[in-house]
Formats: sequence, C-alpha cells, structure tokens
Amino acid sequence: MTAELQKIDALIAEVEKVILGKRDVIQFTVAALLAGGHVLFEDIPGVGKTMLVKSLAKAIQSDYKRVQFTPDLLPNDILGVSIFNSQSHQFEFRPGPIFTSVLLADEINRTTPRTQASLLEAMSENHVTIDNQTYPLSPHFFVLATQNPIEYEGTYPLPEAQLDRFLFRLHIGYPDFQDELALLTGKRQQSLDQIQTILHADEVTALKAMVDDVYVDEQVARYALQLVQASRQHNAIDLGISPRGGIAFLKGAKALALTEGRTFVTPQDLQRILPAVFGHRLLLKGGVHASTETLSDLMKQMIQRVPVPTRR
Repeated sequence: MTAELQKIDALIAEVEKVILGKRDVIQFTVAALLAGGHVLFEDIPGVGKTMLVKSLAKAIQSDYKRVQFTPDLLPNDILGVSIFNSQSHQFEFRPGPIFTSVLLADEINRTTPRTQASLLEAMSENHVTIDNQTYPLSPHFFVLATQNPIEYEGTYPLPEAQLDRFLFRLHIGYPDFQDELALLTGKRQQSLDQIQTILHADEVTALKAMVDDVYVDEQVARYALQLVQASRQHNAIDLGISPRGGIAFLKGAKALALTEGRTFVTPQDLQRILPAVFGHRLLLKGGVHASTETLSDLMKQMIQRVPVPTRR
C-alpha cells in the first residue's frame, strides 16, 4: 500500500477514535469526500452525526461551519447578502456560511423547499449566484446534511432534485452494547481534542485525482449500468436511477475501492454501495420513497437479477 493510501486508512482510524464501532459509515463518508460528492445522514438525534462531521473536518484541517435549518430560515441566511455601504455608495457582499470547505446542514428537512433549493447550485456547480454575480466556493466544498425521519412532525420532504445531489444516504444507528457501555462508563471519550490532523488540502486534492485514475474494467462498467437499468425496469419502482445517478454510482465505487487500498473497482464494490447510492433516488409506485426494509428487499432482487461478470 502506497503512502497516500495509508493516509486514507489513518484518516478513517482517526475519526473512529470518537465515533465508536461505525467504521463502515466513516469509510463511506471519506469515500464521498474523495469522490467530490455530498452525504445525507438520515437518523434519529443523538447518534453522533455532528461529532462525525466535526472530527472529519479537523482531521483534514478544513474550515467548518454549521447551519441549523429551521422553518424561518431564508436562502440569504445561507448564501449571504449584499448590503449598501453609505460611505462608498456601493453594495458590498457579506458571504454566508456556505463559503466554507465543510458545511453541516443540520436537520435540512426542517426548512422550506425554497431554502433547501438554495443549496442546489452550490452542490452541483461549486459556486453560487447572487444578484447576478457568481462567487466560487472552496474546491473541497463538502456538504454533510442531517435529516430526521420523514414521519417526524414539522419536516418537509426533500425534492428529488435535491436528493439527487447527495452521493450517499447513510444511517449511523445506535452503537452496539460494548461501545455504548464504554461511553457510559467513561472508558472511551468523544472529544475533538483527540483528533489530530491527518490530511492537508493539497493531499486531499491529490487523493481526489487518484480516484479519477481508479481502473474500471468494461465488464464492471456494464455491470454497473445493468444494475442502474434494473432499477428503471422494476415493476415496483416508478422513478429509477437517472444517468447522473449512474455516474455517481461508478464514481462512488471508485472512491470506495481507493479507501480499501485498491486502484481498481470490483463488482462487490458496486454491490456494497448500491443501497447508499440508490436508496434516496428511488421512488416507488404511488410516489412513495422506499423505506429501509423495502429498499433492502429491492436491492436484493436487483442484485439477484443481474448476473455478476466473471473474470476473463
């Protein structure tokens, strides 16, 4: 394993110091960072979502900002606003919290669709347009949003266009018994003071370039497309994976392979990330988003229906 790939493993281990027993979630989050994607965490409060984001930001020495999404939040509260300066007789732009590298959009589904939509341009184009002026964002702009389960009161469902901007939807879940016992008894602490810097901005840039160079055999690419098409042809699904979702699927698999220390994608990489990529993009017949249980069944059916390519 090269020094660069060892750094990825060290980064995952560093965040794991404070997020106990959730290595897969941390690995997927790091993979999203390296793929240039964004992550939506759908979970109940209190399972460590904010701590994970803060720990990752510190471990890659990135600036970090948090926005608490509420029903009265306005787009300008996120993007910024132009204010007239009476001395210079000109409008001056005051940047909002979106001008950062790591943005935690906390409880994103508690704000109105209009405010949710203010993130669309930033997440897809890496810039924002305000008063006909375009402002570039950080080259490592990374949105990690949290969302309460939709059955909770006072929430607004994220529209399909917004959901499609997220590379992965992840669930942290409760810690297992031993890890939670260690927290309760004080044997393990969740403190940012434990986190050391593992990667700097130039190293993150280099690793992102390595993701682009991860090899995908034509047979594996065909397998990825067949899984995408299976989502469109399933009789229980009304809206399958879009071409943009298919590109995200393969890019996520390349990043995941790199976090595993490999420079090539396997069919197993695609099978492993499929729920995280597909789950929030699927719309069932009748306009219903797939539940976790239904999603699991659908994924198994797709994987069973599409033959796995064999080595040549």
